[in-house]
Amino acid sequence: METEKLYYQDPFIQSFPAQVLSCQAAGEVWKVVLDQTAFFPEGGGQPADLGILGAVRVLDVHEKDGVVVHSCSGPLAEGETVMGKIDWNRRFDHMQQHSGEHVLSGILCGDYHCSNVGFHLGAETVTIDYNADISWEQALAAEAKANRIIWENREVEITYPSPAELESLEYRSKKALTGQVRIVTFPGADCCACCGTHVTATGQVGLVKILSCQKFREGVRMEILCGERAFRYLAEVYSQARDIAQGLSAKPAEITAAVERVKEELATLKIRTAHLEEQVFADIARENAGKGNVLLFQEPLRPDSVRRLSDAVAKACGGLSAVFAGEGDHFAYALVRADAADISPLVKALNAALRGRGGGRNGFAQGSVQASQKEIEGFFQAQKEAL
Repeated sequence: METEKLYYQDPFIQSFPAQVLSCQAAGEVWKVVLDQTAFFPEGGGQPADLGILGAVRVLDVHEKDGVVVHSCSGPLAEGETVMGKIDWNRRFDHMQQHSGEHVLSGILCGDYHCSNVGFHLGAETVTIDYNADISWEQALAAEAKANRIIWENREVEITYPSPAELESLEYRSKKALTGQVRIVTFPGADCCACCGTHVTATGQVGLVKILSCQKFREGVRMEILCGERAFRYLAEVYSQARDIAQGLSAKPAEITAAVERVKEELATLKIRTAHLEEQVFADIARENAGKGNVLLFQEPLRPDSVRRLSDAVAKACGGLSAVFAGEGDHFAYALVRADAADISPLVKALNAALRGRGGGRNGFAQGSVQASQKEIEGFFQAQKEAL
């Protein structure tokens, strides 16, 4: 006997009585079948409902041959009547995400003559795959149309057409269908064969927001949020934008221009810093002119700066220039030989002795070590004759 599916009769049912028809142990869970249920089983890209049956937790729900099976944390007595209560916040969130996806997909597929070839309702976001190259601008245009339909609060229609009616009906479906087909229609947006739970009017979706639209296989993959998820995301983004705006002495709507201004200022400072570094590095190189092998320690520098300093010193000292920039037990290094001789044996020994990473060739090597200045000095003292 098939389970009576209360979630199709009224998707807003949150609790219900039901008779336990069977309960069988299956590893660490019990498989429970009821005469009727409001627990939606996993299907069509929508996760299963969770909640409580009697005094046990419902951990998962699946359907097979019309029978809905509840995976529960404990046993229930066959024949008894229990109260079921679904996790409503989870269910309504799924209804918002699934329904919002319908509205957006219907518009995209209609406007750009494509198909929705993949749908996943995840715990954080919803991902949808389309078999057409949809641009970001086109995606945003569809998003605007979808939200207008949502705000018009159009009533969602669910029908079970006869085979003859279905034959003449234009609807979306990702696979061939047999038997009775459930058609979900969002007027002005979508007509689709779907087994999921949905809102009863588009206004209950609240909002659709596209987060990304990336090239994927022969089309694109979109990441979206609907309803409360979209609201929470936008509230968090605005809060961050407000904090950034305050730091930049700008209004939240003006942070792009403010960031560009800071980027320009930073680029100018980088050029000036590089020029000053060149002057300092030239002075250090002159101080070490003709000294042969030189080991230098500097305050933390960018890797490129370490390389440039080591190169300048090598040209002046005429031997090996070993520059270590850092503090404590972490230093970035650059080794340069004025004669461009093979440096790999030294680098291999250095990395092994000083817990380092890096390499190079033709008289140049760069990397980092996890060692103190004393350890580094000890290593080069031991290598003195080899150099």
